[in-house]
Amino acid sequence: MNNIIIEEARVEDAQKLLDYMKIIGGETDNVTYGKEGIGLSLEQEENFIRTNRESTTDILLLVKDGDEIVGTGNFTAPKRERLKHRGGIGMTIKKSHWGQGLGSKLLKCLIDFAKNEAKAEIIALEVRTDNERAIRLYEKFGFKIVGRITGLMKIDGKFIDCHMMELIL
Repeated sequence: MNNIIIEEARVEDAQKLLDYMKIIGGETDNVTYGKEGIGLSLEQEENFIRTNRESTTDILLLVKDGDEIVGTGNFTAPKRERLKHRGGIGMTIKKSHWGQGLGSKLLKCLIDFAKNEAKAEIIALEVRTDNERAIRLYEKFGFKIVGRITGLMKIDGKFIDCHMMELIL
């Protein structure tokens, strides 16, 4: 774990990122996709990364252990004047790297970007109501549960409820 870095995704990371998403989708039901991944082509993923790199309000971060992607985090904010004060985050950490503090480090980077670069005032996220580990992490950073979304995900025919959480910056 000595080679852990958190950096902004680059276009040349696109294929590794697509492969990583398939791994994550296969090892946990805490994400909105399965082992098939996110369903983007290499070209679409490269364009997504390019767009994020050019944005002043969006970022895609990678957690790397050497050359291996072991986590991702993104912050996205709307461009419209009446909505741009609020953005959303999403995070993943590979199961092999759980319990090593990487989620905390990644979340701190995302909050810092949202506050200092994107000038967001509120960060929102959705998390499965049974994902106690993630809920504790978010609460540690000041996020509060503000609502519940019934059946946000459907996995194997079963509806999965999610909490809506927010952090006022």
